[in-house]
Amino acid sequence: MLASQLSFLASYAISLVQGSLAASCKCLYGEACWPSESDFNQLASRLSQPLVHPTPPESACYPASNPSGNCTDVQVNYDNGTWRADQVGALQNTNFQSFIFPNNTISACYLNTTLGAPCGQGSIPPIGVDARSPEDIQVAVQFAAEHNLRLVVKNTGHDYLGRSAARNSFMIWTHHLKNITYNAAFVPANSTSSETFKALTLEAGVQWQEAYDAAEQNGRVIVGGISAGGSVGAAGGWVLGGGHSALAPTYGLGVDNALQFTVVVASGEHLTANAYTNSDLFWALRGGGGGTFGVVTSVTYQTHETTPLTTTILLSNFSDAGATAHEVGSEFLKIQPSLADHGWGGYSLLTNVSLIAMMVNPNVSSEEANATFTPLAELMQSKSNDTQVFTVPFPSFYAFYQQFFTRNGQVGRNTEVSSRLYTRELYEEEPEKMASVLLSFEDGFATNHVAGGAVSRVDPDSVGLNPAWRNAATLVIVGDSWEDGTSAEEIQNIKEKLKGYNDILESLQPGSGTYFNEASLYERNYQHTFFGSHYEKLEAIKDVYDPSGLFVVAEGVGSERWDELLNCPKGY
Repeated sequence: MLASQLSFLASYAISLVQGSLAASCKCLYGEACWPSESDFNQLASRLSQPLVHPTPPESACYPASNPSGNCTDVQVNYDNGTWRADQVGALQNTNFQSFIFPNNTISACYLNTTLGAPCGQGSIPPIGVDARSPEDIQVAVQFAAEHNLRLVVKNTGHDYLGRSAARNSFMIWTHHLKNITYNAAFVPANSTSSETFKALTLEAGVQWQEAYDAAEQNGRVIVGGISAGGSVGAAGGWVLGGGHSALAPTYGLGVDNALQFTVVVASGEHLTANAYTNSDLFWALRGGGGGTFGVVTSVTYQTHETTPLTTTILLSNFSDAGATAHEVGSEFLKIQPSLADHGWGGYSLLTNVSLIAMMVNPNVSSEEANATFTPLAELMQSKSNDTQVFTVPFPSFYAFYQQFFTRNGQVGRNTEVSSRLYTRELYEEEPEKMASVLLSFEDGFATNHVAGGAVSRVDPDSVGLNPAWRNAATLVIVGDSWEDGTSAEEIQNIKEKLKGYNDILESLQPGSGTYFNEASLYERNYQHTFFGSHYEKLEAIKDVYDPSGLFVVAEGVGSERWDELLNCPKGY
């Protein structure tokens, strides 16, 4: 083992001497520096699985006259997040599979073959490692460092900023690291405390549905993400960016529940990070962003006692678009701080023609839930005959999740978003202004009710996460989408509109910050918006564990040192 570690460190030192310390551009597929077939054969001989050669899943439908693969399978499962996660060449948002060249030509592979465009590789890496063990990841990281490759890390491809792909890069695919271990008396490595935790350890490829199944089997509940089909990864970018949940107002964010990480850093070492070992890295991994400090191989989370959960669902369609939405929306916004204080989490969408909200709380009875929402419900019913409000008790969070979120959908689209965290003071003092501004977006706005309550009771400096989370009541999200075949010029116009969305959201509460995982690619000051006062410390920690900049992602810590494509140092 020691010899292996020394080999990694020696190779890493050589790479620094050869000038990969942010002194040259990353090596890309098609360039003379790209590893030879012999190099890749040697790499393959050190791995547990053959190398993978990702292609867009839509390629199975080409050529249209004689499809090369099972096109029907692609068509049937295109919006299935679990299926997409199983495809090495798929991302959940399809726009990030494509690539727009400076001359405005597009390399993409569209499901709609009648568009007449050829199937291109786009931003999908041409080769990668299908990691089945931490050792596979160590070998892959060493190889990428030795050859100065542009490296991307992917599990499920759930990423609103396209960080799981890069054109002509080298991929580490963690999706098949699926081990789950429950320990009713977990003690972090090298702990000096006698405290134990009922904990789940999840390897990097585990998805939330799998984690929820494991927690349920052990009579526990775990704070996790909500998505159709449970396809979001549970031990990667979700927690590294903060990890919000409908249960966060009761139990805190993902980072507040993480007890320990194991991670392969740029030197090739496989480190443990917790409050007692590599505590600086532990701090950074809890909110400092995915794809930045290394490749996480596992996360250990504390779990919680299973309790009943109550759900209140509010549905209303407005006949007089505008006025009713503003009045109902203002009232709905005004009560957000109180809801979070009492442990209510959930998700909602308010437009000029409707309100849809699903709120959950493990701490209240149906009677208490009805009392909480009766004033809002009465207002909604007085303004619209097409209103439904109902409360449903469940024996557990797991039962609730199985009822509403096991079906797939919501993905396989060209989508980008903008977002902001807003404080309780804004909701309490200016709900009418908020309603006016947010309803000006043509598709309305979504609210993730995932802050306040327990989230606000955590020391802002205890983890690397943006301190803005500790003052926030909710996360508000707006976005836009476009059809396959849209021209580069039209896409650019949409992106300009999204930049304007950022400005509108920012104007409501300047400097409020937002969530690293659900945000815009066009932040004017991403360092502050994503990381706040923690940025300089995060950057210093990155320089300790990744001095050469092997790991770089869009708007991640240290990315300001690189060009727009993140391939060359600025000024090179």
